[in-house]
Amino acid sequence: MRIQLLVSAVEKNAAALAEQMHIQTDAVVVNQCDRYGYEEIAEHGRRIQVFSMPERGVGLSRNTALLHASADVCVFSDEDIVLADDYEEQIRKAYRELPDADMILVNVKVAPARKTYWNEDIHRITYRNYGRYPAYSITAKHDALLRANVHYSLLFGGGAKYSNGEDSLFLRDCLRAGLKIYAHTVCIGEETERESTWFSGYHEKFFRDRGVLYHYLYGNLALPLAFRFLWVHRREMCRDVPLRQAYMWMQDGVREAKA
Repeated sequence: MRIQLLVSAVEKNAAALAEQMHIQTDAVVVNQCDRYGYEEIAEHGRRIQVFSMPERGVGLSRNTALLHASADVCVFSDEDIVLADDYEEQIRKAYRELPDADMILVNVKVAPARKTYWNEDIHRITYRNYGRYPAYSITAKHDALLRANVHYSLLFGGGAKYSNGEDSLFLRDCLRAGLKIYAHTVCIGEETERESTWFSGYHEKFFRDRGVLYHYLYGNLALPLAFRFLWVHRREMCRDVPLRQAYMWMQDGVREAKA
């Protein structure tokens, strides 16, 4: 089973990034910078292909990497992930234990403030629990992604019109396509702390963008689920903005998405 990283990066030196991330397998790096270009690093038994492009957007970056993928299993990643020494074997182990899996969501250590999930056991991913997982947790069989004909949204994520949610949309589309997705307890690396590329506080744009996302994720259930989201997180998200105002902004986002 050949493993290949698909890395989204911004303004990075390819060789330095490979060492910083501790890349030990083949990889496709999409480097958003000020130019078009291609370079290749072939050493230590690995082949790292680097595609440089001036266009911005994490969805575009991940789609470009996926376009050039060629391995049995693709592992989505970001420039701020430091991979474990045994990440390749850990991913193989997960697929050996789950032979019917098309995709496996793995653990990556992050700072407590950014933690949205941690897999304590092996379980199936369904419409009830897919929304907490970031791109760097996603591994997938390449041929399964091709059969499903899925791709990342260009509307959401860093560098796009709306803040975030592209990973949830991607996993939702994979479920719709019938892919079998599991969560596994293996840990493949750790995130280094850095400033968020999209989050700047719980303000009007945050809530409007979340409303747009909820329309695409949940359709007619967007508004009741938006209220539930705000109620559950009110102590954190509504300290400076009243819950009523936050909900009105989310309603505005839903209406914008419908227009």
